[in-house]
Amino acid sequence: MTIKEFYEKIGGDYDEVLGRLFSEALIKKFLIKFLADKSYQTFFEEIEKQNIEEAFRAAHTLKGVCQNLGLGTLFKSSSDIAEALRGGQNNVTQPMHERLKADYEYTVECLKAID
Repeated sequence: MTIKEFYEKIGGDYDEVLGRLFSEALIKKFLIKFLADKSYQTFFEEIEKQNIEEAFRAAHTLKGVCQNLGLGTLFKSSSDIAEALRGGQNNVTQPMHERLKADYEYTVECLKAID
């Protein structure tokens, strides 16, 4: 799959990301680095421990990375989670957890299919 096809599949804006990062090679480099980012895992670890501040920090970091890389639907679901944790409150619902998990897994699956 090409990088442009990847963005189409995940609901992202290829042209917007290309305008920000200036080259497909740089986009690909940062997308590959995304696979090593621990924010997603940290969110689930910290929310399990009821450490809301650290769960918020991880969700907020994930949201920012997704925004910078134009990861469409994953940005939306991580943003919803971050907002549900803002101010030290845990207003994250089970459907929000499930949506984040599904969006993350789909994004990673598509990332691994890039040529």
